[in-house]
Amino acid sequence: MADENVTASENTNETTEQATTPAVKASKPAVPSPASMKPHAPSPAAFAKKAPQHTAPAAASTGFSDADVKTAEAFGRVADDGTVFVKDGEGEREVGQFPDASKEEALALYARRYLDLKAKLDLFANKLKSNNVKSREIDETIKTLSAETEQPAVVGDLAALKAQFEALKEEGAAKKTALTEARKAAIAKAVEERTAIVEKAEALADSLDENTNWRSTADKFRSLFQQWQEHQRNNVRIDKEDADALWARFSAARTKFNFARRKWVQNRDEERNSAKSTKEAIIAEAEALQDSTAWVETSRKFTELMDRWKKAGRAGRRDDDAMWERFRAAADTFFNARQADRDQISSSEKENLAKKEELLVKAEALVPVKSEEEAKQARQALAAIQEEWDQIGYVPRDEVRRIEGRLDAVDKQIKAIEDAAWKQSDPEADARKSSFEEQLNAQLAELDVSILLSANIHLNLGGGDGGDNAGYLLSCI
Repeated sequence: MADENVTASENTNETTEQATTPAVKASKPAVPSPASMKPHAPSPAAFAKKAPQHTAPAAASTGFSDADVKTAEAFGRVADDGTVFVKDGEGEREVGQFPDASKEEALALYARRYLDLKAKLDLFANKLKSNNVKSREIDETIKTLSAETEQPAVVGDLAALKAQFEALKEEGAAKKTALTEARKAAIAKAVEERTAIVEKAEALADSLDENTNWRSTADKFRSLFQQWQEHQRNNVRIDKEDADALWARFSAARTKFNFARRKWVQNRDEERNSAKSTKEAIIAEAEALQDSTAWVETSRKFTELMDRWKKAGRAGRRDDDAMWERFRAAADTFFNARQADRDQISSSEKENLAKKEELLVKAEALVPVKSEEEAKQARQALAAIQEEWDQIGYVPRDEVRRIEGRLDAVDKQIKAIEDAAWKQSDPEADARKSSFEEQLNAQLAELDVSILLSANIHLNLGGGDGGDNAGYLLSCI
């Protein structure tokens, strides 16, 4: 199953691409090419027959604004004999003749042809930005546009037209480089994804033992093989050497599984009787537990029974189906009863939630409080509400935080008023205030004495009865 062995989708993709390319080419003759644009006027009789062909481009070019046409016309002129010239470099070049029409009509025709050619370049520029462009398409388009822009029989800014084409050539080369790199990356990714499929198959083959579920493992191998085929059909083709090596590994893993499975089949008949006896015992235990109301413990036991059932092996499809129906019936009886009990509890919790919502309305009506007396009355009312709250019971788990938070908010508002009242009557605060006042008075007294002593020193230095004055000042303290 190397890549060349399954190529339907890849060939289909190439065919599709080849089919769509001519469609693009088929649409190109709608735009006049230089080869189809005669540099000289035909004979009057022939021109009369072909007159509608000259007027058709003007009618088809309704998408161009008059301003665009006028801008293009500025780069050309029409001689008196109907010869149309265009500015090309430092000089001008004859692009054709339109003798039986007015100069305005002739100039407008070639200006619209210029706009048609520029529209092709713009279309190609947009195509380069898309993700579905092909390298071959880029080469073919550049080749066609190169011929059409070399000596175009149009009237317009030829320098800008050629500059745009040169820029598009560079963009096309860059796009081709990007496409090449993208293809390399796609091939590398395809190899990585194909390798992942192989590694899964090898892991399955290496995990085979006496406890293997052969049917499940066979399904997994079948799924991996389908993934291989789908990947091969829907992704880029990888190198033959890599494809062959990966297929050899995948095939070896499948062969290993098939050999081990055949060996298991040989021992299956002997194991079926043992499996049947084991499952009969499991069914008896399950039927004994089906009416239990010890939900947690019995759920754990049913889980253990299921594990034992899975490990018991196969007893034959017919016996297994019949025994499974019995075991499943016992399990359903228990789990349906457990669910009914849970539904009843859930309904009760919703009723409790409604009751607590009513209490919250009462509690939130107690606030705000503004005085210590109001806070005391609110605290007493809140205590009664909280006592009733605790007696209601559980509510749905996802609602606990919300309603508890609302009740706590009421409690915090009342407590804030209580704390403020306590701070105003706190004996320790009063004591700290008295101590501060005593310390302040003592410091002020010391400051007065210091001032008097300084005054005494000043009096002694200035002469006079300083001692008497100091005594007088001290007696004033």
